[in-house]
Amino acid sequence: MRRELSRIVGSEHVLEAPPGSPYNHDCSRRRGVQGRADAVVLPGSAREVAAVLAWCYGHDVAIVPRGGGTGLMGGAVAVHGGVVLSLERLGRVRELEPSLWRMLPEAGVSTRHVQRLARENGLMFAPDPGAAEQSQIGGNVATNAGGPHALKYGVTGSWVAGLEVVLAPGELVELGGWGGKDVAGYDLKSLLIGSEGTLGVITAVRLRLLPAPEATLAMVVFLRTAAEGCEAIAEVFAAGLRPSVLDFLDGETLRMLAAGYPEEGRSSPAGPARMPADAGFALIVEVDGAPAEVRAQGAELLELMDGRAIAVHEPADAEELWRWREGVNGVLTGVRGAKVSEDVVFPVERLAEGLQRFAQIAERHGLPSCAFGHGGEGNVHATVLVDPSLEAELDAAQAAGEELFALVIELGGSVAGEHGVGWLKRGRLEAQWSERAVELHEELKRAFDPKDLLNPGKKLARYPARSPLTSR
Repeated sequence: MRRELSRIVGSEHVLEAPPGSPYNHDCSRRRGVQGRADAVVLPGSAREVAAVLAWCYGHDVAIVPRGGGTGLMGGAVAVHGGVVLSLERLGRVRELEPSLWRMLPEAGVSTRHVQRLARENGLMFAPDPGAAEQSQIGGNVATNAGGPHALKYGVTGSWVAGLEVVLAPGELVELGGWGGKDVAGYDLKSLLIGSEGTLGVITAVRLRLLPAPEATLAMVVFLRTAAEGCEAIAEVFAAGLRPSVLDFLDGETLRMLAAGYPEEGRSSPAGPARMPADAGFALIVEVDGAPAEVRAQGAELLELMDGRAIAVHEPADAEELWRWREGVNGVLTGVRGAKVSEDVVFPVERLAEGLQRFAQIAERHGLPSCAFGHGGEGNVHATVLVDPSLEAELDAAQAAGEELFALVIELGGSVAGEHGVGWLKRGRLEAQWSERAVELHEELKRAFDPKDLLNPGKKLARYPARSPLTSR
């Protein structure tokens, strides 16, 4: 197999994948997901991707597309063997047209490079799903990645005008395009967005950009309870405000992050800008736009929070604030040695109930818990902290997760908000969809991938659910 694939991409671009190879895992490794790829292939062009896929399809070999390996759900891991198709060499920006607000990067271009090129040309690419230096635009599209700014600007798919994609059995096709309107056919482009490599392999992306906002204002609103915080989120919407970010951290998360909180800046009520000791909830709010618009929205937010907030802090350095926020995963992991965090969504109007009942679930199972996420969308990273050396705690985390997913379905939410489904959540979606909806997904999969060789075992509903903790 490696010899024949070498004829397509060159022998130096076909790698073995021993057990310790980084190509055998992504960021779900901490939850026990490990692959066993038969080979790793690094094509250098879309045509080479098509030729590799054609060879694999002709020889009944599974293909697992891979971007930067920053996924949290095992979506880029060859758990059943096969060829890992790494797109890291597809790193060209084919087009950049600032006057038309658009860019055409190949799948292997990093998120940070896309953001940097946009910024250098007075534009913005708002999706910021994290690990921007390592994550790649193709993977972001394949998972429809989100991030804090999705509230105002949408998830990655909202910025995609078209795709170059390789479909089975090895055909390179274009979906969508630069046209501002196109209702001539079914929206096949959107089927590929978020499909996690199960329908095709994305090789290039037509991205829409926007002019960068002239001004930005970030503030942290501290409240006493989660209930008050969720009421404040509802009031922001009711007031007609449109922040670019409306994130939250619950009281336990604040307690564990308190030592690193950036204390320089202005605070209201007057006094030092430090985290109040009695804060049980915090909102990170950001508004952007023209300077006058930002000042007006900032003043309205302060008026809205007057009498409800314990304190409102406007950091001197917004980037320092985001570095503090982005450090949450490392801090939480260090508390007890490991954490199990599930990315779920509650309807915004039921966010307070979801947070309260999740905390009760964790308490029943004897586990410390916390929650944080994107409050404006009801997107919660529900987290339990565990000692990884204790089997009983790992089992308790599994049981708590099962109850959490049932709660999400009961409240009308989603078991996957922005991290995808991948390997870890396979088998869970059947509870969320109707029977006919499940059948339609399966029919689409068969139409695009009749041999089930494109990232098999991922995404779809009927694969039996299996806890990642059972494969530790």
